[in-house]
Amino acid sequence: MEPDEELTVDQLAAKVGMTVRNVRAYAGRGLIPPPRLAGRTGYYGQDHVARLTLVQELLGKGYTLAAVERMMSELPDGAMALGVFETLVNPWTPSEPEELDELQLAERAGIPHDPAIIAKLVELGIAERLDNDRLRIPNPDLLRTGLEVIKLGVPLDAIFAMLPKLFAQADAVAKTYVELFRSTVWRQFADAGLPADGWPEIQRTLENIIPLAGQALVAAFREAMAREIEIVAYEELGLDPTTLPSTG
Repeated sequence: MEPDEELTVDQLAAKVGMTVRNVRAYAGRGLIPPPRLAGRTGYYGQDHVARLTLVQELLGKGYTLAAVERMMSELPDGAMALGVFETLVNPWTPSEPEELDELQLAERAGIPHDPAIIAKLVELGIAERLDNDRLRIPNPDLLRTGLEVIKLGVPLDAIFAMLPKLFAQADAVAKTYVELFRSTVWRQFADAGLPADGWPEIQRTLENIIPLAGQALVAAFREAMAREIEIVAYEELGLDPTTLPSTG
């Protein structure tokens, strides 16, 4: 949609995949600003499309309409600000969620079907139960990695015991990067009064912070992993780890 393109209410509803009735209902609740009137016809722009798209996404994530109203009422005006908020509420997982049944999951793991294992996966948040014994996998990449570790011979109990530690460490790293963004880029932007011409830079930073953080984390992890493996190898062979050359 061109920045200056305008739509009638019917065209707006078709563009965002809503009924005209819903568009009017959301407008009545203040979720979108009033249209530009020309005679008796209202015309809607890019900001209306962005807001309605965001409303749909938030409702689709399970937020109540009342919660959506509160969030939308506190957002700055403008499609770019909405784009930034949409970036924040959308999943950051690069792969799409996957659905499969319990037997398919067991077959993929190369182990017999066990309801207790499925229950543990649900408890850890790796799987979500759907109807008819089907499962939703929010992060297939994480599941795929775990299945490969199982095939290497690592017992399931050991993997289940390790995962909460992994999640906690991932949370700590994520908090470090988010706080870095919050205390620098965002703080300067907020102190400047959230200027309209600053939103594109905020959007660009948010979109790039995860891949850049991931690259830095992988680089640091490789070095730490090599060092730890060498130390453990020396210990298992009865050698003194302090004699190791530095891998840093």
